[in-house]
Amino acid sequence: MNLISLKDELKNNSYPGRGIVIGKTPDGTKAVAAYFIMGRSENSRNRIFAQEGQGIRTQAFDPSKLTDPSLIIYAPVRVLGNKTIVTNGDQTDTIYNGLDHKLSFEQSLRSREFEPDSPNYTPRISGIMHLEEGEFHYDMSILKSNHGDPRACNRYTFSYENPLAGEAHFIHTYMQDGEPLISFQGEPKLVEVLDDMDAFTELVWDSLNEENKVSLFVRYIDIKTGAFESRIVNKNK
Repeated sequence: MNLISLKDELKNNSYPGRGIVIGKTPDGTKAVAAYFIMGRSENSRNRIFAQEGQGIRTQAFDPSKLTDPSLIIYAPVRVLGNKTIVTNGDQTDTIYNGLDHKLSFEQSLRSREFEPDSPNYTPRISGIMHLEEGEFHYDMSILKSNHGDPRACNRYTFSYENPLAGEAHFIHTYMQDGEPLISFQGEPKLVEVLDDMDAFTELVWDSLNEENKVSLFVRYIDIKTGAFESRIVNKNK
């Protein structure tokens, strides 16, 4: 698989929906995670990311305009020990609770499927980062309808052991804008990351469609020590 430009990938897609990037910095010292949300409706756009413990939660920017919180208010990022979970929905909690009960990442997601938002049936995308004794690996998952047919859920898990420095994988909910929205297809895309967290945050945020972007979260974790830094960018301020 060839390395592609994350900047170009985002600039050439006005509506990838929600997206997760996980990988390792070019200098090999940091594990990287990014998560962004976009929206086409007023309800989806009326959101911000807010810090919650070691993770984050989506919140309504203007609570008076919130009409349906069921699929838009959740904790995208949670931390359990040396594991960082990143997802596009409340399956973050499902994974967290599953791991806490000794289930694997994949086993935890067996109880979930795509979102019930007909006719899109938005896929649930998830990632988990494992850091232990100076080693780093990660897994990504997508749960999606069978080519738009809600009678079947297709489940895919991708595992990345000993990821190479400077490489990351990018998965998002939709192939492009449309009616209905078409679910992501294929493997997570191999993309580049940067050593400089602020430069990477700026690259992602500036590459997202100006009209549709809502919020961005970026975290860099020191692979040896587990210490981390995070950035949150909200369009609503």
